[in-house]
Amino acid sequence: MSITLPPCLQRKDTAKPILAHEAAVGLGSNLGDRLAYLHEAHDRIAALPGTVSVEMSPVYETEPVGVSEAYRTLAYLNAVLLVRTTLGVEEWSRRLHALEDELFRVRTGERNAPRTIDIDLLTYDDLRMNRPDLRLPHPQCLTRRFVCQPLADLRPDYVVPGQTQTVSEILATLPESPWVRPFPAS
Repeated sequence: MSITLPPCLQRKDTAKPILAHEAAVGLGSNLGDRLAYLHEAHDRIAALPGTVSVEMSPVYETEPVGVSEAYRTLAYLNAVLLVRTTLGVEEWSRRLHALEDELFRVRTGERNAPRTIDIDLLTYDDLRMNRPDLRLPHPQCLTRRFVCQPLADLRPDYVVPGQTQTVSEILATLPESPWVRPFPAS
C-alpha cells in the first residue's frame, strides 16, 4: 500500500543539501557605539554570500588585554558568532577582513590599539593551519575568558580542534582577571 502525502507535506525540492562549514567568529569593539558595531558586524556577516545561518552569543563587557596604559579605560564589548557558510576558509577569512575595513577599523600598526571592530576567525570546521596570514584555531582563543565565555554560552561541549577538553572545561581553568561581565543592554 502506498500513501500519498498531502501537498503541504510533500518535499518541493530534490536538490542536494547545501554543504556548509561551521566557523566560530569573535567580535570585539572598544571605540564609538560598541554595541552598534557588534550588531552591524553580525548583520553584515549574516548578509555575506554563502551564509546559511548565524547564531550570536550574549554580549560581554571586558577589561582590555595587552593594551598600553593610555587605553586601559577603553573596555571592550565582545561576542562570538557561530556561522554556517558555504564559502571556503580562504574566501571566508578575506571577507571578514574586508568587513573590518567597511566598519572603519583603522590599522595603526600599534598592537591592540583601540578599534571600532575586531573580527577574528576562531575556528573553521576541524581545520588546523599555521600560516603567517591565517592560524586556526586562533592562537589565543583558549587563553582568553572574553572568547571562551561567549563560546561556551553557545556550545558548552564544543572541543576546539587540537584540544581534548571542552570549551566549558577550559573556561573553568581560566583566571577571573581580566574581568568579563554580561553587558546588560545587548
